[in-house]
Amino acid sequence: MLAVFSILTGCFSSEETSGNTKKTIKFMHLWPAGSSKQQNKIVTDIIKQYETDHKDIKVEVEVLDNEQYKNKIKVLSSSNELPDVGFTWAAGYLEPFVKGELFAPLDDVLDGGLKESFVAGTTEAFAIEGKTYGLPLELNIAPIYYNKSIFAKYNLEVPETYEEFQTIVKTLAAKGVAPIALGNKDRWTGSLWYMYLADRIGGSEVLTKAIDRTGSFEDPALKTAAEEIQKLVDEKGFIKGFNGLSNDEGKSEFMNEKAAMYLMGSWELPNFTTNEEIAQEFKDNIGYFKFPVVEGGKGDINSWVGGPGVGMFVSENSKVKDDAKDFVKFFVEKWGEQSVTNAGVIPATKVDTAKVDLPKLYIDVLTDLNNASNLTLFADVQMNASVAETHLNLIQSLFGKEVTPDDYVKQHEEALSKE
Repeated sequence: MLAVFSILTGCFSSEETSGNTKKTIKFMHLWPAGSSKQQNKIVTDIIKQYETDHKDIKVEVEVLDNEQYKNKIKVLSSSNELPDVGFTWAAGYLEPFVKGELFAPLDDVLDGGLKESFVAGTTEAFAIEGKTYGLPLELNIAPIYYNKSIFAKYNLEVPETYEEFQTIVKTLAAKGVAPIALGNKDRWTGSLWYMYLADRIGGSEVLTKAIDRTGSFEDPALKTAAEEIQKLVDEKGFIKGFNGLSNDEGKSEFMNEKAAMYLMGSWELPNFTTNEEIAQEFKDNIGYFKFPVVEGGKGDINSWVGGPGVGMFVSENSKVKDDAKDFVKFFVEKWGEQSVTNAGVIPATKVDTAKVDLPKLYIDVLTDLNNASNLTLFADVQMNASVAETHLNLIQSLFGKEVTPDDYVKQHEEALSKE
């Protein structure tokens, strides 16, 4: 671990090459070749291409795994020695770095058409007080995956309205088939269901406004969403023992075809498309649908729950700030072109599905992403650490019927008000 905490000695260096002084951009990322082979290869290729196009620049790379990276970034930020370019997460994670004036605003990089290439809602997750401090690379949305053969067996069709969805749940439960796979021991899994109901009932901003305090968690739509969760529980919508199962345990019920539906992030797509360890017959059987609209609700079917993964930052104190920003712009554009086909990673930039050779499920998700009207960031990511813990505990209590919808919204409001 000693190597992990070796401090970078300044954000600028130069080297003599054939009589020319090269500027150095120090770049730190978290995709080691061992655990993230495809991502690592893409990063290496992009850097080579950048250096070929910019003979006066050398990109010096340091690679750490996820936890080591987080530890080292903390150490470097406390000594004001951040790399010129690195990775950050959105929202709550980003905030202390911005308050400490450690990250440079990147709105000038987004000008000139780059902003339009991002999926709606992705760069906004890296914005604080109207300025953007990170450019996202990855994106995940959460569709409802379903088993086509189970649907066919009971003459069920993909629902477009929540009322149709409830009919499916009741039909399957009456036949002794588990409608929905859910492992809610991990809590954020249940939060996905709650977030979608809040969105479809109250519109795309109701939850975000309650969290950022421009609204209230005691908004009627947020209480109604909580009531609908408990109705689903009463209707035996979820697999038996869901509140005591991990996400992996819940997922296995779907993978073993014991549950008809599974709401989860698009990071699961390889399991339904390209994972060679999973039977092709099962993969051919999986489709997905958008969370249905609620009659009389303010929500839009093209509004998604999800969020970007890591984004790129530029150090505010970099001595090669302009070059670093240029590199980040180049990197984001090239990453968008290569990440889907080479790593199975959905980028935060829009993908031209006509130009990529991918399984249909990927193409469909990418097409829907390009048409997304909104992307609501995972609730626990939007919140600070203590409020997020309250939210996740209340989610489990709501699903376990240990808290009333009234108390659920009241306790959220109290926790948010104390911030």
